[in-house]
Amino acid sequence: MATAARGRNEPPPQPIIVKKIVQENHDAHHGGAWKIAYADFVTAMMAFFLLLWLVGAVDEAKRKGLADYFTPTVIEYRQNSAGSNGIMGGDSIIAEENYPHKAQQTGSRSIVIPRSALGGPQTGSAQQREQEMARFAQLRSELMRRMEQDPQLRSLMSHISFTQSDAGLRIDLVDEADFSMFEVGTNVLRPQAARLLRQVSQVIQPVSNQVVVRGHTDSRPWTNARMNNWMLSTARAETTRTVLEGAGVPLPRFTRIEGVADREPYVAGDRLDPRNRRISITLLWADGQDRSRPIVSASAAPAGGGARSSR
Repeated sequence: MATAARGRNEPPPQPIIVKKIVQENHDAHHGGAWKIAYADFVTAMMAFFLLLWLVGAVDEAKRKGLADYFTPTVIEYRQNSAGSNGIMGGDSIIAEENYPHKAQQTGSRSIVIPRSALGGPQTGSAQQREQEMARFAQLRSELMRRMEQDPQLRSLMSHISFTQSDAGLRIDLVDEADFSMFEVGTNVLRPQAARLLRQVSQVIQPVSNQVVVRGHTDSRPWTNARMNNWMLSTARAETTRTVLEGAGVPLPRFTRIEGVADREPYVAGDRLDPRNRRISITLLWADGQDRSRPIVSASAAPAGGGARSSR
């Protein structure tokens, strides 16, 4: 086709440019979802490092409190409480609840309020234990001072020992090769031992802690079949209790009178060692007194005893 003639004043024709764009397939745009996921990740990391800082910044007692607080025990309470059984998983709306925070329930409070947590209701017990420890130290110092001032007891200072245990303060009156608290094979106290027990009684009389008296023997056998170490240790414990009571310790303070024969040796490597023959007087902690067992009195006190090969 012939092209029309261009006029004198007409601009020259513009070239026609055709641009071909080939588009590849892409996934649908995910918008801002990644921001939410990233924010959750940063929040979790912040909580994790905050937990690490808290664990490293507190002492053992507070860590115990944190662990007890997050203990998942509520589930167990729900499984044994109202609404846990029956049709549709329920029991009754009037069934008894069993949650730790239930009103007037104190048995499970240690789950959320640890014993050693500062400010909790158990703080008084910890303070009381510290006061008792200080009082026990004073009793020990007072008894040693009395023995130091008494010429007849000064030589027995090496025969007495003090041990602080989970039960309380234990005072051991120990025999030696050159000294015995009782006559051979009997529960008859020697004068020095009776004098020492009276001093012990006067020292522990002002405090109110319960008392446990325990008799011990060595492992030497008896030649008299009618006597044995069980009877002897029990009789000696009862004699000790009698002297303590006569010197001022009230009878209700005695929780147990025990004879354990040679079953708890002082020198475990040598059952025949004379130091295994001893009397233990324990002042119980005030928060751990055991009143469940009656006082056991030795009815067969072997005043004469049988022939025995040990002291």
